[in-house]
Amino acid sequence: MVTRRSVLMNSGAGLAAVVLGWRIPNARAAKAFEVTHTDAEWKKLLGAKRYVVLRQSGTEQPYSSPLLKEHRKGTFTCAGCSLDAFSSETKFDSGTGWPSFWQPLTNAIVTDDDKSLGMDRTAVSCRRCGGHLGHVFDDGPKPTGLRYCMNGLALSFRSATA
Repeated sequence: MVTRRSVLMNSGAGLAAVVLGWRIPNARAAKAFEVTHTDAEWKKLLGAKRYVVLRQSGTEQPYSSPLLKEHRKGTFTCAGCSLDAFSSETKFDSGTGWPSFWQPLTNAIVTDDDKSLGMDRTAVSCRRCGGHLGHVFDDGPKPTGLRYCMNGLALSFRSATA
């Protein structure tokens, strides 16, 4: 049963996670991926902020990503391995402060249960390198009804006109 108290507690935990940079447990660590690097290599390749998001399942602050305002036609790729992940045609403004999509590209992502912070969510990772991209929720627009809420730091953009 959803109560006002549970909503407030979960909202508070989620806000604390964003503000404090808490991370979800890395359920992907035991899986084999096509693109792999040592922890030191990932840190060097990604830089500090992207490393926290992609390799430690961190969350960037809402409204901090320039990709929120990216409206050109093109493809959003995994910032860890450059795998095409989302088409600009599926991007929408969810009002949450993170780039959101209603559908990933075929064979681009994997999902895992995320029960951290007292919430029941579905974590989204890159299929090729295992990088944490964000979470998927069932409150998105048609035709899928899904909202892939992604960290802008986990993505790069490639314009269709480039």
